[in-house]
Amino acid sequence: MSAPASIGVPARKREGVFLQRLKGGDPVAHAIAWLAAASVLLLTVLLVAELWSQSATARHAFGFGFLWSTDWDPNARKFGALPFIYGTLVTSALALLISVPLGVGAAVFLSELARPKVSVVLTFLVELLAAVPSVIFGLLAIFTLVPLVRDVIGPALDKISDVFPFFAGPAYGVGLLTAGIILAVMTFPFVISISREALLAVPREQREAALSLGATKWEATWDAVIPFARLGILGSIFLSLARALGETMAVTMVIGNDPKIASSLLAPGYTIASVIANEFTEATGDLHLSSLILLLLALFLITIVINAGARLLILATTRQGSAK
Repeated sequence: MSAPASIGVPARKREGVFLQRLKGGDPVAHAIAWLAAASVLLLTVLLVAELWSQSATARHAFGFGFLWSTDWDPNARKFGALPFIYGTLVTSALALLISVPLGVGAAVFLSELARPKVSVVLTFLVELLAAVPSVIFGLLAIFTLVPLVRDVIGPALDKISDVFPFFAGPAYGVGLLTAGIILAVMTFPFVISISREALLAVPREQREAALSLGATKWEATWDAVIPFARLGILGSIFLSLARALGETMAVTMVIGNDPKIASSLLAPGYTIASVIANEFTEATGDLHLSSLILLLLALFLITIVINAGARLLILATTRQGSAK
């Protein structure tokens, strides 16, 4: 076994080598990068610890039953998270069901089928749409989407409620469906932009190989390009999901703000972010305030679980692709 290189080297010479490395920037860059990575983890831990500490009153009063209780009555000091968890998950799922097929299709058109000038202009408009504040989407939805759901979409869906019972009931305009649609509009640009970048990152040889084998333009896109970019497309979907889970203002303005679990998508509902925005400044008593903070902790944990599942899905997809 050979001795380490530093053995037998004079201390003064070792100090000189270290100073040269320090002057070159490697140890400094390593330390800065390590501190940056550690700060992210530290910030997350501190955030969870603070939420956990501030929600102690509600946790001691309700325990884990808080998560599946359906009661929310500040006057009676009864608080339960299930209606808000339900509303958050339903509206986010509706948003993805609408925005993902349309967004991926638009990304395929912009990256593979559209002329370069048309693609550049439309991509610029999509990026502008992503920068619009959510309160503007909420106002536009109040004046356009709410009447449309109340007078046109709702009555049309009620006619097929025998087949699809989750469309039964009167249409008030505000409700879970309206919130899901506005969330789809807000997540649409994220799906398009990130999916387009993932598709453009596919090597040209991938397309040319499929075309040289006699595939049409669409066949080459569907069979060669999209599978190659699937990880980036999955990333866009889960980034959009994270946006939908935490959206506040636009959803608050159109969901109806009713803390009940409704079987119909046309009925009003509530989300975690909405109830916190509506009641946090008006919370009456420590138990009410602590319950809202416990809701915030539940939303944080839901986001962590969903993102962890996304990472596992991407990892599994990567392993399947490498095994082929």
